[in-house]
Amino acid sequence: MRVILFLSCIFTIIISNAQDTLTLQQAIEKGLENNYQIRISYKQVEIDRNNNTWGAAGRYPSISFLVTANAVADRYVDPTLLLLAQDNLNDSVNVNTQQSLNITPTVNLNWVLFNGLAVNINKARLAYFEQLSEGSTTIIVENTLQSILLAYHFVLLQKEALDVLNEVKNLSRDRYNYVRIRKEYGSAVTFDVLQAQNNYLADSANALRQEINFRNAIRNLNLVLAEPVDKNYVLIEEMIEFDQVFALGDMIIKLESSNRTLQNQYINQEILKKNVSLSKSELYPMVSLTAGFGHTYTGLYGDFENYYWDHNGYRANAGLTLSYTLSNGGNVRRAIQNARIQQEIGELRIDEMRQALYNQLFNSNEQYNIKRQLLHVADVGIESAKLNMQIAEEKYKSGAINSFNYRDIQLVYLNAARDQLQAKYNLIESYTELLRLTGGIITEYE
Repeated sequence: MRVILFLSCIFTIIISNAQDTLTLQQAIEKGLENNYQIRISYKQVEIDRNNNTWGAAGRYPSISFLVTANAVADRYVDPTLLLLAQDNLNDSVNVNTQQSLNITPTVNLNWVLFNGLAVNINKARLAYFEQLSEGSTTIIVENTLQSILLAYHFVLLQKEALDVLNEVKNLSRDRYNYVRIRKEYGSAVTFDVLQAQNNYLADSANALRQEINFRNAIRNLNLVLAEPVDKNYVLIEEMIEFDQVFALGDMIIKLESSNRTLQNQYINQEILKKNVSLSKSELYPMVSLTAGFGHTYTGLYGDFENYYWDHNGYRANAGLTLSYTLSNGGNVRRAIQNARIQQEIGELRIDEMRQALYNQLFNSNEQYNIKRQLLHVADVGIESAKLNMQIAEEKYKSGAINSFNYRDIQLVYLNAARDQLQAKYNLIESYTELLRLTGGIITEYE
């Protein structure tokens, strides 16, 4: 039995050493590096950055190269030979064939010189689209960072809960062995042994269930970190305890200036303003420059003989075009009006979002303060419950209380330990939510 226990301990040590340790900072680095949504959003930022050029806005001319080819085949009869053939019916007439090939390479230029400042407006819109894409990436990073923090601490929560249940299970096992010894000496009855055994079995089952919860929490952490599902980490940090008090006025200022969702809405509102200006640019005339240059090459040969090339000369053209839409059924005015309505809708959405964020900030701040107090209560409760269980164990062994009273006190300690762990996790959850709302979660864990 001792050999088996020794080998089991050695095997456990080997397995433990084979596991990788994971700090909170390492988890953040892994999660941000591996997250698929962040990687996709970075690609989208590259696309919008590539689009943010003057060429995409329409400032530069377009130059095209064109080659046209035209082939002609002519069949004809020499008139002199035709007259001779008519005098002598036995003579045959030769039919001649001549082919020609015209090749004309041309370079054309088309350049819009003025179209109501639409080029500048488009360039500003492209810059805003790039900023909006970067802001969306920041939101994904913030949400991912919050998920990593909560997943990491949830594993710690489940691990400490498992430790508490194992501690209670060990106490139940010791009490069960103690009652069995007492029964052998005649100071306990079978009922006491069965009760201690049932408590020990119940605590063992609870520990096994908690082991499953702990394993599931590890797998959920692997999912957040985009790591293999069977990856097993040993978390070497403890749950963070916060006791910081936030000033509501300072958080409101940070929300207005740093909340990424609200900042993105401001950028989107600027895009809507540019859409109005872009629609107004249709009211102005458009001036464009066209130019072209070409050269024609002609190849001639008859009956596939005497082939030669000839240069037929150059061709160049240039023109300046002024176009102005006098009327198109009111489409331009209608587009301007619709763009202004979209801008007004954007302003309403900003007000709606700001109100929702303010409400969320007030609720989160109040919950954070309440959860701070609940954690203080839980800390006092676990200290009291632990001391009470130690006293109860001595009283139970001395016969001052029965097994039912001792079991009740043991359950009180178990519930107090669970409440304390849950209070720690709830406080971490509220703290990270406040950091995200005020735009400081990336700076906090940079």
